[in-house]
Amino acid sequence: MPFASTPTIALDGAVGHLVDVQADVSQGQAGLTMVGRSDVSLNEAPHRCRMAVHNTNLDWPTSRRITILLSPSDLPKRGTHFDLAIALAVLKADRQLPSVDLSASVFIGELTLSGGLRSVPGVLPMVLAAAQRGIRRVFVPEPQAHEAAMVPDMTVFGMRSLGQVVAELSGEEVPEAPPVAPMSGGRLLSWRGEERLDEVDLADVQGLEEARYAVEVAAAGGHHLLLSGPKGCGKTTLAERIPGVLPELTIQESIEVTALHSLAGALGEEDGLIRRPPFTAPHHDASKASILGGGSGRVRPGEVSRAHCGVLLLDEFPLLRTDVIDALRQPLESGEVTIARGEESVTYPARGIVVFAANPCPCGDYRADARDNHCTCGERQRRDYLRRVRGPITDRIDITRHLQPLRPHEQRDRWAVPEPSAAVRERVVAARARQSARYLDRSWRLNAHVPGPVLLREWPLPPPAQRVVDEAMYKGELSRRGATRVQRLAWTVADLAGADSPAVEHARTALALRQGEPLLAAAIRRAVS
Repeated sequence: MPFASTPTIALDGAVGHLVDVQADVSQGQAGLTMVGRSDVSLNEAPHRCRMAVHNTNLDWPTSRRITILLSPSDLPKRGTHFDLAIALAVLKADRQLPSVDLSASVFIGELTLSGGLRSVPGVLPMVLAAAQRGIRRVFVPEPQAHEAAMVPDMTVFGMRSLGQVVAELSGEEVPEAPPVAPMSGGRLLSWRGEERLDEVDLADVQGLEEARYAVEVAAAGGHHLLLSGPKGCGKTTLAERIPGVLPELTIQESIEVTALHSLAGALGEEDGLIRRPPFTAPHHDASKASILGGGSGRVRPGEVSRAHCGVLLLDEFPLLRTDVIDALRQPLESGEVTIARGEESVTYPARGIVVFAANPCPCGDYRADARDNHCTCGERQRRDYLRRVRGPITDRIDITRHLQPLRPHEQRDRWAVPEPSAAVRERVVAARARQSARYLDRSWRLNAHVPGPVLLREWPLPPPAQRVVDEAMYKGELSRRGATRVQRLAWTVADLAGADSPAVEHARTALALRQGEPLLAAAIRRAVS
């Protein structure tokens, strides 16, 4: 029977779906038809496959009618990684691979005209999808064999060419083949937590006790953070050190983060599972597609998703484009970003800590103290600049801190020894362990991710602590969303202090963190003791 089926994977965002590439080679008018909701790059696959087969010294059935179905037909298929499966299905249907069983393996890779097997983005989530459906053999381009091998109990064949794949399947000696150039676009660069951990430390940061405590609370509970202040006061310095106080990723988190980086084309050939929380810091002039996700053709995850389980620093926040600021509301609130484009809708996780850094004015020199104020901006310029830092976006930010530059005598204080990141990380790990135990068997693990109604129903604040929040709402200082965020913060402050439930002092500290008010030194000492 001139029919064959070859499994491969189609990606819908970060979710993989098993696809049967079915080929029929029969008598009739010569030609090729491919159906199954394919995109432009996939529609070009038969041309690549035909020349790859020809240059591998195999025969492409040009004199017969070829029909290719990508099943299920209602699932959109995108990308060039279908090439290998299409070529093998046609060869099998043309009886050139009579004794080869293609049903037990998944085939992933783009074919060059010479028959080489080229790397494609998203190999890790594809192999994960194959494993979830019980398939334990996968053929991938040689540079991505290490990536595919991250999936447990998976037999991985890293191949350089179509000829090597055919030889391996036929039980013949695998021929030599030249290496193929990496996929187009190269590797996207970002700071990964393990690459920065040994380079930066909170011990380098002198003073700024309130801001350091705010960073600790944000890291412990997964809260979003706004740091404002004159240029050079330490906003970026503090934000860069947050990954160093976060615990290592769990196995599930490592796989999720690595899969997202694979989809973005940000994994190198020798990169393993990402164990440390990632850190990304896009330029303030970055487009909406680069920060939220998108792009022409295949929808790639943006910086907010690449910082999943890690830290995203948005420096010079007021200079971000207006459409970017507005679009950030969804990931800040829900922890995921959905990109809809025509019939296509893709959702990526985005549960990272977002740190916003802002100057008080365009020149960055404005200070409330008139003696040190060297600002050259007019009042209207400052007002227009700060208007972008207020409104719906800031209502979704949990913690606000305004930093002031250190005085000369504070910089020269030899007796003030800053606490290193390792000591802070111990408290953050302990606080997160308390949260994991509290939210056991739930889909969330951190206070910042608990849905508001569930928080009020199952983990309400004790009445004395709740009165602190209610009074602020009565005075108009908090919205309903703000009150929920203060309640989450109160639980995090209590977790850092080792308390079983938030007390009045924890609620007051949470309210001060939310409103950007000064913190009592005694409260900070108790929290870090």
